[in-house]
Amino acid sequence: MTKIRKFNYKSLEELKSEIRRLDLDIPVTDNFDNLKETVDLGGGSVVPNRLTIHPMEGADANPDGTPGDLNIRRYLRYAAGGSGLIWFEAMAINEMGRANDMQCFLNKDTVGAFKEMIKQLRREAKEVYGEEFNPYLVIQLTHVGRFGRHNKILFHHDLVDNAAAANIDPDHPLMKDEELERLEDYFVEAAQLAKEAGFDAVDIKACHRYLLSENLAAHTREGKYGGDYQSRTRLMKNTVKKVSETVDIDLATRLNIYDAIPYPYGWGADEEGNEKHDEPRRLVRELDALGVKLINITACTPYLWPHINRPYDLPSNIGYEPPEHPLIGVERLLRLARITSEETTNAKVVGTGYSYLREYAPYVAAAVIEKGWSDFIGFGRQAFAYPDFAKDIIYNNGLEKKKVCVTCSKCAELKAKKKHSGCVVRDREIYVPIYQELLREYKDPV
Repeated sequence: MTKIRKFNYKSLEELKSEIRRLDLDIPVTDNFDNLKETVDLGGGSVVPNRLTIHPMEGADANPDGTPGDLNIRRYLRYAAGGSGLIWFEAMAINEMGRANDMQCFLNKDTVGAFKEMIKQLRREAKEVYGEEFNPYLVIQLTHVGRFGRHNKILFHHDLVDNAAAANIDPDHPLMKDEELERLEDYFVEAAQLAKEAGFDAVDIKACHRYLLSENLAAHTREGKYGGDYQSRTRLMKNTVKKVSETVDIDLATRLNIYDAIPYPYGWGADEEGNEKHDEPRRLVRELDALGVKLINITACTPYLWPHINRPYDLPSNIGYEPPEHPLIGVERLLRLARITSEETTNAKVVGTGYSYLREYAPYVAAAVIEKGWSDFIGFGRQAFAYPDFAKDIIYNNGLEKKKVCVTCSKCAELKAKKKHSGCVVRDREIYVPIYQELLREYKDPV
């Protein structure tokens, strides 16, 4: 399949022509009104519009897990940016589940700092948009699993053991069933703190092959958390049930629908690594029945094949060339959201894969909403580059080309190297010096 090295469409018609040439199912419309609609989640929860900021880690927390200055700056910019749904970045549920000392960590000693940040954020949104505007805030609760300092794994697989940020020794011990069972209570405790801090919902994170995501693919694991479908989904469903029964807070999940890793080491994939939707569809139905209100879909893991969960052009120094046309990746993510939407009765679906489309993203986003493939449209990298994208879509009926994310992957490169992460292209004053430091390290590694 033809690849492109640079996004170079001069008009929407050129983009539509490329979509037709590749025979892709990517809808387009020029009516954005549905993106401005409020969405009722039930139980008194209302989201002001359909535009969502995905959870994007900035590697800028303080060592104790409280939000750092750049972390607070980023969320205040989001508050002023007009998105109706702000999905906060991953926050560890315990010390063993923390990726590094720059990842946020919600606990009894840090909850006050997060509570203050939430108050600042809501004040900022009301100052810009009026007293009636109240963004819906989701906190992502996570255990990083194999990709943290402690390399907590559920099973061995050479491909994933050798992935970037893992490098697991073949003799590395597996987590015991008793240790996994205790995690359910850590999630409950974190959810209670999230409620205290002022969040509207908690995301029981099960994506990108972090611990709960890896558990869904634990076909080769023995014991009560591996093997058959019921065992592999037990930890996630038990956690959802316990949080629901214990904490008065909405439930959400960012969920891998497809790992792209061949069976028996992947989820939602067959022996060749192709999509196989039966188990993900079943889990979506069960999560819907358990009262999960938001399912934010994604796929694969950035530590193996980042083009699958974030279609992009050629990166600068990561050295990974996407093996497919980025529009193929966009279509895949739209399809995974559509598949998820087909299985939900009450839960709302947050779609993924729009940043690559740059200034043309609203044309596709509105068409996806129109078709019922998603209920919300999520932007990740775009939010780093263009935190007020929602305001421009809603009030100016479009995005400015000079402000959009160009999917250069520099933000991902910074995070991978455990440096403060943001947009090097559009937020130059802050992030160019940090990126220049990274380039010096490439040139003169320690």
